[in-house]
Amino acid sequence: MTNLKKNANLVEALGSSLRSGDHGLKAVPGLVKRVLAEGAWRSFVTQRGELVEYDQFEEFVTTPPLKGLGASMALVRTLVRDDAVALDLFDDAIQLANGGDRRSEDFSLHNIQTETAAAPSGTSREAGLRRLRKDRPDLHAEVLAGTLTTHAAMVKAGFRRRMVNIPVDEPQAAAMALRRNLPPDAVAELAKLLAAET
Repeated sequence: MTNLKKNANLVEALGSSLRSGDHGLKAVPGLVKRVLAEGAWRSFVTQRGELVEYDQFEEFVTTPPLKGLGASMALVRTLVRDDAVALDLFDDAIQLANGGDRRSEDFSLHNIQTETAAAPSGTSREAGLRRLRKDRPDLHAEVLAGTLTTHAAMVKAGFRRRMVNIPVDEPQAAAMALRRNLPPDAVAELAKLLAAET
């Protein structure tokens, strides 16, 4: 059963944190996690006693207070980007909103490009979390537990290649970096390739 009062308290705390400057903004990722995980944004009662219900998270975020947060999706994304769990829940809420029947006439008539329409891409943390959530839930769980970074999990899954930084201004430092990061047979193969180029 939905606890409207508890939901209202969470929504109010999140809205207040978004409006209260630096100190309050630090609380946003934790509150976003709770609001999303508990579904508090879907149904709550305002301080004026009005019942508010949403199907789309973006509508909840962009609706002015007291019925919503009165914020942009870009702002919320920015505030949660350093918290893997909050970012993952945020992305999941967006992904669910963008799913569904995209062939119906109703979708065609009412399809408006929103700021959440584009899927995260490239090497962004959000793109990595989405790919892991879909294809490697075991590694996704490790990222959310804090035992792996998103990048390390993507490499472990084979979705990204492992890369290292090599200093190019000192050959000795470059050689040391390669020896630290490559198995001996790869170092020997690299030495042959470099010698063949001269």
